Amino acid sequence: MAKQAQLHCSFCGRSRDEVKILIAGQEGHICENCVEHAQEIIVQELNLKNDANSGNSNFKLSVRRPAEIKKFLDEYVIGQDDAKKVLSVAVYNHFKRIVQKKQADDIEIEKSNIIMVGETGTGKTLLAKSIARLLNVPFAIVDATVFTEAGYVGEDVESMLTRLLQNCNYDVVQAERGIVYVDEIDKIARKGDNPSITRDVSGEGVQQGLLKMLEGTEVLVPPQGGRKHPEQKMIKVDTKNILFICGGAFDGIDKVIARRINTNAIGFSVNKDEQEHQRKNLLQFINATDLKSFGLIPELLGRLPVVTHLNPLDKEVLRSILTEPKNALIKQFTKLFELEEIKLVIEEPVLDFMVDKALEYKLGARGLRSICESILTDAMFELPGTDTKELIVTLDYAQSMFGKSKLSTLKVA
Repeated sequence: MAKQAQLHCSFCGRSRDEVKILIAGQEGHICENCVEHAQEIIVQELNLKNDANSGNSNFKLSVRRPAEIKKFLDEYVIGQDDAKKVLSVAVYNHFKRIVQKKQADDIEIEKSNIIMVGETGTGKTLLAKSIARLLNVPFAIVDATVFTEAGYVGEDVESMLTRLLQNCNYDVVQAERGIVYVDEIDKIARKGDNPSITRDVSGEGVQQGLLKMLEGTEVLVPPQGGRKHPEQKMIKVDTKNILFICGGAFDGIDKVIARRINTNAIGFSVNKDEQEHQRKNLLQFINATDLKSFGLIPELLGRLPVVTHLNPLDKEVLRSILTEPKNALIKQFTKLFELEEIKLVIEEPVLDFMVDKALEYKLGARGLRSICESILTDAMFELPGTDTKELIVTLDYAQSMFGKSKLSTLKVA
């Protein structure tokens, strides 16, 4: 008598003994594993088709008004109201551009890329990271210092889109409506004020590579980043709806602004206090002409129409940064000690001491963390595993610990 053939799944080939359920069809069988995989494929394909057909309907549920975006930024960033307003409006308009439907008048709204100028430690990158927390669009923060002209060692400008794709799991439809923050944009300024005759590998050449990408074009992106290879499979990304926000310290641009606005006015009617206040914050007068003098090419500036600035941090703002934001430094260190079941108490004069040192060394908000670390490092080294339940940081203790640190040997700028 012939042995009956064993049943198996027509898709994966598993036998009846290797699966829990085997569903019979007219000419074949399918197991429960293949049914689950088929369901996942169907859901993905339907979602892609819905995205393509309905424009970008996913955004309708989460569009925030500019005032709501600014209120959210206020929770993480102290001050910088002008920059917050500019960013909030730009992000809101970006959403509106994405969700707009074709009208009979055929008016197409162009995107307004932004360039932020501010001293180190004033909150440019923090603003970008805070917006990334709020949004449901892909968001990538890239550093312009790694980019070189095409054909040289380093990264091509297209690699910034690779990071955007990676952040949305290579969903091109999502990536094409994302936001890219390009940090340290001032580091690609051309080396001289005249157009380069020879190659400017990490300066003007990179700016020229950015031109079409900022304006909007179809870019072939290497999926894993790095150098392009002729045999590598590329992903086509349209940058027309990608918002670019650029930021940089532009160290020394205040001298360019001072020459332009001529702050050395003299006479009986001159308000000396107002003039001194203006000298301390020359960035408030910045415009595209100053950025051109610094080394950004006019073609790039034309594609970054919105120019905003971040104010230098004064004593009051630095004091607030220590304690008020959701992720304030003192809250972070308090949490670190809580994890060791130690209560951290920092007296008020210590906070003023930290702020004075940050101002003295011109370190900005980032300097506050260095100062906190120098004061608390010994305690964080010695106390874990001991019976200590409370650490009270007095002014004498803070001055003593700071005096021992290498940070105290910095020369005052």
